Amino acid sequence: MKTKNLFPIALLAFFAFLTSSSFAQGKRDFYELRTYHIENANQESQLDTYFEKALLPALHRNGLEKIGVFKPVASQPDAGKKVYLFIPYSSMKVYAKMEGKLSKDQTYQTAGSAYINAPHDNPPYKRIETSLMQAFTGQPRFTESKVTSPKKDRVYELRSYESQTEKLYKQKVKMFNSGEMDIFTKLDFNPVFYGEVIAGANMPNLMYMTTFTNMESRDAHWKAFGTDPDWDRMKVMPEYQNIMNRNDQRLLYPTEYSDF
Repeated sequence: MKTKNLFPIALLAFFAFLTSSSFAQGKRDFYELRTYHIENANQESQLDTYFEKALLPALHRNGLEKIGVFKPVASQPDAGKKVYLFIPYSSMKVYAKMEGKLSKDQTYQTAGSAYINAPHDNPPYKRIETSLMQAFTGQPRFTESKVTSPKKDRVYELRSYESQTEKLYKQKVKMFNSGEMDIFTKLDFNPVFYGEVIAGANMPNLMYMTTFTNMESRDAHWKAFGTDPDWDRMKVMPEYQNIMNRNDQRLLYPTEYSDF
């Protein structure tokens, strides 16, 4: 007797759950963060043209208002080697339908032709790394930064906090929802998102982004955070001890055509 392959059925059932449950209905935003690894200035130029002339306009036409495109600041070791694309969705359902919408968008297909049809010996990137996230309950929606300095001077700090186990990771998420985010808000860190990573390379982890006028402002804000009385009280609480094993910091600036 042959055993049926149940994997496709199970996968379809899981996807149906995601797109029909409260997980998909927009109670919390859903975030896609793509990291494009590049090898040269030609690839960077190809991506800039594609994002500015094709992808961002197409996403706007299809209901996504704010898309972020970022690059590492000059002092970072990966400067000139990565480009970050951040896309907030109101639900999993919106995310799931977007690829199909783009495939039918003839304006996008024409404007993005050089990228879409790039030859094997002149690709626009080396690899794409993707993280999918759901917004924290404490900040369920993307919030545009209030920073208004020239984009070339801004510092958008993307952090990833990794934990040893899923249980410890959940404690770190709880720490944010129970007061750590309030400290960032009080000290004007201008956070744009906090996300629970549900698929990515470094799980279990959370990611978030804060924004600053310039590097001096960024350093001053973190100095204030380190001496804040609410943080001093929270960081020594027994339930929040030994819940992280890595803090990955990425200092970025927005491109001129980035929406925020």
